[in-house]
Amino acid sequence: DVMRCCAAEMAPHRNPPLPPRTQQPKTAGANSKLDKTWGQGHCEALAEHLIAWMSDYALKEDELDVNHANSYVKLKQAAVRVYTSDNYKRRGEIGEILLHAICRDFFGTIPIAPRVFYLTSSNDVVKSFDMAHVRYLGEGKFELWLGEAKFYESGSEAVAAAIESVETHIEQGFLRNEKLIMGPQISKDINHHTEIRELFASETSIDDLISAAVFPICIACDSPAAAKHKILDNAYVDNLKPELKTLADKLERSGLQHKIRILLIYVPLGSKTGLAEAFERKLKGLSA
Repeated sequence: DVMRCCAAEMAPHRNPPLPPRTQQPKTAGANSKLDKTWGQGHCEALAEHLIAWMSDYALKEDELDVNHANSYVKLKQAAVRVYTSDNYKRRGEIGEILLHAICRDFFGTIPIAPRVFYLTSSNDVVKSFDMAHVRYLGEGKFELWLGEAKFYESGSEAVAAAIESVETHIEQGFLRNEKLIMGPQISKDINHHTEIRELFASETSIDDLISAAVFPICIACDSPAAAKHKILDNAYVDNLKPELKTLADKLERSGLQHKIRILLIYVPLGSKTGLAEAFERKLKGLSA
């Protein structure tokens, strides 16, 4: 079965500071209190949360020496990088920051490499996975988390686009190119970096890479339940479940789960447009 989770049903977020990337983080505990900003359509609060995660998302390992004296400078640096990216013009960064934050905070993943862009044989510019993280399982074991994020008004369209993207990524030729390009960029400061880099080596089979990987797919889209409910209660969660099932069923019909391990992450939004506008206002203020 496709593994499924819903932001409104998971343990809540905790704002940074985070465990250093060179340390083995702890997964969010089950005793944490639920926070109502996830998936409730509280655009300002969720936009603030995205801003809080922006430095961790946008800056490289050697740029993340953040302290009380330079935290604002680092945040502005991250804001400029996000605001001037081509992906931001398509609002893709919002979905990617959500995916990054959820995987970091709820599942204890650690980034292993920056996102990369490269040219295909037909000179089309394509992007690697939206997220490349590692999740440590203990006893020397780990999983690669190679993620895809979609930020849409329509959940159905978001899932269809995600399926198309992931299918493209796991094609043998495409994934082989990604593997060769991403491998040398994997940080040497993370635990088990030698073993992780070996999975991206040219002599390592694609099957070995796929068997070591989880593919989280983050769908952030307009939700009737989120638009209707004002508080996070059982009624809200009950109304979310059919929405999540619809997305999961569409994903299952694609057959991807027979090829790879998928984690579906659903972020229900009261207003996709409202969140984009709130995030842009805050980002503009930092980028000025």
